[in-house]
Amino acid sequence: MYELTRPTKRLRLDDDQNDQAMDDHGSGKTSHDTLTISISTSPASASQAVAPFLTRHIPEQYAPRGQPDSSNRDPSTKYCYRHRPDLKCRRQPNEPSMDMLQRQLETLPENDQRGITYVWALFSASPAMQRQLMLQGILAQCCFPQLSFLANNLRELIRIDFLSALPSELGFKILCYLDTVSLCKAAQVSSRWRQLADDDIVWRTMCAQHIGQKCTKCGWGLPAMDRERLRASRRQHQLQQAQKAQMQQNGISETEPTQGSAALVPREPGISRVRSLTPVSIADSSDNNAPKLRPWKDVYRDRFKVGSNWRHGRYSTKIFKGHTNGVMCLQLDERILATGSYDCTIKIWDVELGKELRTLTGHSCGVRCLQFDESKLISGSLDKTIKIWNWRTGECVRTLTGHAAGVISLNFVGSILASGSIDNTLRLWNFEEKTNHVLQGHTDWVNAVRIDTASRTLFSSSDDLTIRMWDMDTRTCLKIFRGHIGQVQQLILLSHDMDFEDADGVRDPNESESEEEDGSCSPIDNEVFDFSGNLTPPGSPRRPPPPRYMLSSGLDSLIKLWDIHKGKCLKSFFGHVEGVWALGADSLRIVSGAEDRMVKVWDVRTGRCERTFTGHAGPVTCIGLSDSSICTGSEDCEVRLLSFGVGKD
Repeated sequence: MYELTRPTKRLRLDDDQNDQAMDDHGSGKTSHDTLTISISTSPASASQAVAPFLTRHIPEQYAPRGQPDSSNRDPSTKYCYRHRPDLKCRRQPNEPSMDMLQRQLETLPENDQRGITYVWALFSASPAMQRQLMLQGILAQCCFPQLSFLANNLRELIRIDFLSALPSELGFKILCYLDTVSLCKAAQVSSRWRQLADDDIVWRTMCAQHIGQKCTKCGWGLPAMDRERLRASRRQHQLQQAQKAQMQQNGISETEPTQGSAALVPREPGISRVRSLTPVSIADSSDNNAPKLRPWKDVYRDRFKVGSNWRHGRYSTKIFKGHTNGVMCLQLDERILATGSYDCTIKIWDVELGKELRTLTGHSCGVRCLQFDESKLISGSLDKTIKIWNWRTGECVRTLTGHAAGVISLNFVGSILASGSIDNTLRLWNFEEKTNHVLQGHTDWVNAVRIDTASRTLFSSSDDLTIRMWDMDTRTCLKIFRGHIGQVQQLILLSHDMDFEDADGVRDPNESESEEEDGSCSPIDNEVFDFSGNLTPPGSPRRPPPPRYMLSSGLDSLIKLWDIHKGKCLKSFFGHVEGVWALGADSLRIVSGAEDRMVKVWDVRTGRCERTFTGHAGPVTCIGLSDSSICTGSEDCEVRLLSFGVGKD
């Protein structure tokens, strides 16, 4: 039996005492100054000691039949969390290790086999508190080689499959904190881990963190597909039309927003934004005509490949030749490319085939600006006219006149068109109301115009070195932005959800304090715009503010980032050695083309030039930017398409 003789003086064993005890044990002597454990190898005596122990601590399995279950017994008799049969994290026996132990045990004498087996059985039947006490006693008697053996073997034994033990909801929450590489490695651990790691919930969160923006954790950003952005804009336009119809039905003017309009125009960021861009997988429907939507993981994989090509500079080049004079404007959208030239023509190209589909003729002078959507193309020319085309058939539907000189810039959203001219004026056209108004204030050519329908504002840049912000309702100038020392050629309004963490601390390092004051203006009027982000309540003249950030470029070779709300320049991008004629931007990057014949790609947040492309034989005059390509037009009569799409390894 197990006989534990307590020492009469002390329990601690010194090294000398331990050696003496081992010698005494070998000679059959015992000492009351040491702790001795003697194991009886008699089966009868061993069972007499073990059986009461098992009965006392595990009555459900070892107590006599009919004994009631003691639910109020000592809590120390419960299984520990690694040995409870009802827990998923219960450690399963390692079959190779058990086989090895069995083979080693069989090499011992029969009596020693019984003794070791009873020790194992006693420890296995013990509750948590007794197990811990036993282990402490064993560790106190272990020498350094034995402790080293324990340390090496514990590394594998203490690993727990926590994802299998936890509810699925918690497993998804944990996996959502991983980056892409770690998540792919987690899917290789086991079938359970793969099931959780491949779930749409996890990859939808991953897409929300990366697509269309740079992740705050890893710094990676993935492009949002132009096709999906187009669909999102169509849905937004449909919502606006529905809102307008509802307001007309209720007898409310367009300038009076309703309380219920918040439900028509969603402003929720994050996952809801990505959901509007990209479809997720759905269960099989009984309707055979239901669209088959892609899983979020496949969506992320494709966009990851595109983002990797952007990052490492892997691309293919297509050259479109057909114009006989310099290309001055273009627009790239999905499979269609439209280009306008000084040869007075507009050409429509198939991007994938690289072929010209049709040529639109009708302008008598060079075409300086154009924009198209699904149904129409609007172009402005040095012949002082604006033409509206059915670009699918090549038919000119309508010609607008009004400017006293050539039209060099335009922008339309829905039924509203803004145009800028060499006559130093802007015109605001409303096709539904059949009106047009003149906006005067610039003292030189108006090179670029941009409309923001949400805030009812219009932005324009000019050769007079200024950028102006206009109120489309009152047709008055709200603010003037000064900072460029060369003619301002282009401006772009960045997305409403763009955010720069260090925007308040960013400042042009080459500008002095006085120069910064000269290159800014006062903040925009708080009495006009509602900065709370909520829709304007009925009866109030305030409306949503314009986008916070704006980009501009000029012939001073600079690109500037502006904070519209605060009215100041945050950063200047240096890199081109001659004037910047063309500008394109999204939430991940800026692309610029200049008189120096170079195209540069910039990080929109850091202002660092990431890559420079060459190839044109003349100044780069226009740029089109999509999720996977850059399209550039030049005075050398060529249009070059750099494609970073999937397959460019």
